[in-house]
Amino acid sequence: MHYTKVCLHTFGYELPPRVLSSDMIEERLAPLYDRLKLPAGRLELMSGIKERRLWEPGTRPSQGAALAGKNVIEKAGLDPEAIECLIFTSVSRDMMEPATASFVHNQLDLSEDCLLYDLSNACLGFLDGMVMLANMIELGQVQNGLVVAGETAEELVESTIQALLDDESLTRKKIKPAFASLTIGSGSVA
Repeated sequence: MHYTKVCLHTFGYELPPRVLSSDMIEERLAPLYDRLKLPAGRLELMSGIKERRLWEPGTRPSQGAALAGKNVIEKAGLDPEAIECLIFTSVSRDMMEPATASFVHNQLDLSEDCLLYDLSNACLGFLDGMVMLANMIELGQVQNGLVVAGETAEELVESTIQALLDDESLTRKKIKPAFASLTIGSGSVA
């Protein structure tokens, strides 16, 4: 689609404070690696991921998204009241209902007239949110908006490690489906 009234004004992100390296994960999985005779360094070799970031325990997706949103609002010199649409685009959510966008909206002190909703589509969610907002701007429905995402990977990574350690029946072949759950991390963008 070609837009005539749309531009990307400001981009921002927030990295979580905790670092979890692939080596650290493998150290925790040492009993499994030893039993299956897996060589150390396999996780980084297969994924290319040296480290991932994690939020402090208890951090909600909306909190990460709001940090990135505040970053963008400040860098752009925007009045939060001027933002007409907020789209939260993460897989992670604070809860099923209400929309996580409502929690971000509250943390950013946006106008009560601001349209807000969640849009989730795995890795494409943020891009889809940008397209949806661009279409709304192009059609004249809003003049500006903010797309945010805040992913929290802590619970999935921890539960995957624990499940791998607890299941004595695992074979090299059976652990492959769990591999993707060890590659994710946390972060936020706006």
